[in-house]
Amino acid sequence: MLGYFVSAFSANSVVVKMIDAQKFVKTLGGKPVAVFGLGKSGLSVIAALRELSVKVTAWDDNAASHEAALRMGAEIMRLEDVDLSPFACLVLAPGVPLHHPAPHPVVVAARHAGIEVIGDIEILHRCGHGRTTVGITGTNGKSTTTALIAHILNEGGIKAVQCGNIGDPVMGVSLPPRGGVLVLELSSFQIDLCPTFAPDIAVLLNVTPDHLDRHGTIGEYADVKERIFDKDGGVAVIAADDDWTKKIIERLKQKKSNTLYVVSENDENLPEGKALPGVHNRQNIAAAVAVCRALGLADEDIFAAVESFPGLNHRQFLVEVINGVAYINDSKATNADAAAKALGCRRNIYWIVGGRAKEGGLEGLESYMDRIRHAFVIGEAAEDFSLWLNKYGVAHDLCGTLDVAVDRAHALAQGERGKPGGAGVVLLSPACASFDQYKNFEQRGDHFAELVAELAEEVAA
Repeated sequence: MLGYFVSAFSANSVVVKMIDAQKFVKTLGGKPVAVFGLGKSGLSVIAALRELSVKVTAWDDNAASHEAALRMGAEIMRLEDVDLSPFACLVLAPGVPLHHPAPHPVVVAARHAGIEVIGDIEILHRCGHGRTTVGITGTNGKSTTTALIAHILNEGGIKAVQCGNIGDPVMGVSLPPRGGVLVLELSSFQIDLCPTFAPDIAVLLNVTPDHLDRHGTIGEYADVKERIFDKDGGVAVIAADDDWTKKIIERLKQKKSNTLYVVSENDENLPEGKALPGVHNRQNIAAAVAVCRALGLADEDIFAAVESFPGLNHRQFLVEVINGVAYINDSKATNADAAAKALGCRRNIYWIVGGRAKEGGLEGLESYMDRIRHAFVIGEAAEDFSLWLNKYGVAHDLCGTLDVAVDRAHALAQGERGKPGGAGVVLLSPACASFDQYKNFEQRGDHFAELVAELAEEVAA
């Protein structure tokens, strides 16, 4: 039988090296489990269940992912073509359509068979791990707030591990010791797959139109977000900065069973974080402060930890400063709304923009164009973005690829350091998806950092 695997965490505590799934397995009644989607989360579920000799049948439409599941001992079978009634449940990858515009055929098959459709977050809950859970959701700011809360807690002496939609999948995470905290970033897709789990402390940052191809309407999307507060007696932290969250606050006030913290980006008493510029990050800070207060930390410790937070990679992350010019990796800005956050924080910008355009392109960024000294356009969107930039009188180069853009931005930024306004900033904030040239936004951001590191070495030499 699989027990807790432990190793030294510090002189006074231990850390569990993997989730003990025995309690969950007992609920299966000896039945096998179906797993659809073989990304990191799906494979972590298979690994945990196979360690306890649970039979697993798995499938992914990407045949290249089958080999890893086979090595773990799973059977590979096209699940939508199988009678799923002998299975205890279907464990679904978060990105697979559950409702709108139509449920995936494997979901239809599971419902026809009368079995549960759940995700790895729900399994974690049913494992009875005994740690306090903090869950963070919202359209924007989830990752930063999750990382910030984990940082503050660890700095304050409360062992915390971040996971979920950020970092490691929950079934493969190293648990903190008893008395520690699991800080979970939760997407709407993951919440949709949690019929019984809601965190002990639930955070909702904001609700703006997103993932409507999955949820149908913003009302449905907001309803899913609101389900994070379903734990009776839990703590609710919610930012009152948009109409949707304000409506949810009024409903939470009627429940009376939850401790409610209402926060806002307009709070004048928030600490400043050097790695957290912009109004949008004030909302993230406000939520993190409320959570850490609820967990017993003193304000002086919370505020000091906010100031020492190094930032989250690919989200306005400072890669290097060369001769006074800052080089910022904001590769996570995959649409215009996200790019606006970075553009609004700075002036004298040498802007690297482009990739695979989202609907609307650069619309909405008009008011920031007076902040741009020069733009460097890459990717599939280059020609369309060039026309848009011409319309607003923004000087720009068509660069095609990131390496060309970095070289040109660097040369111009360094050459223009004596201009009025002082040294500028080379900002990768693409306002586009990365899939035309990169596997994901992380790979794009990592390439930017590598290119900037080479520039720094050249200057040092």
